[in-house]
Amino acid sequence: MPKARLCVADIACWVIKSRTPPPDLLAGWSRGETRQLTRCIRANYRVEVMEPGQRCLLWLSGQRQPGVQAIGTLSTPASRPSDSGPDDADLAVTASLRMLLDPVPRASWLSDHELSRAEVIRIPLGSNPSYLDPERFSVLRTFISPRDLVGAGW
Repeated sequence: MPKARLCVADIACWVIKSRTPPPDLLAGWSRGETRQLTRCIRANYRVEVMEPGQRCLLWLSGQRQPGVQAIGTLSTPASRPSDSGPDDADLAVTASLRMLLDPVPRASWLSDHELSRAEVIRIPLGSNPSYLDPERFSVLRTFISPRDLVGAGW
């Protein structure tokens, strides 16, 4: 039975999802370029273990080229956006993300025994943030070019 709550040791990489392709999130963002991206995340217990410097990735959902589009690290802790009201349930986190030269498509995840069991695949409609455990993270790294790994600080 899975653990009820995650701790820092369970998380090798945060998964931040978007239905919007990276160039539409930040105008002019191109492959191999690193940008700061702020995304909404659900206010739940997971934000308690999110810390600047932890690895993260940007997962593109939907039908058009789904999969890992960018990798990097969290730049800020989770916080309420400055334009939120007292009843807003969402928080935001900023990450420094390098758009991959070669994205890792969802099809690669589905064809791999370990990656196909990742939360982002098992629960595709789950809220942000999702995560990769150390075992699945080590497999993911084999799908990413050394140039992107170094460029993202992984």
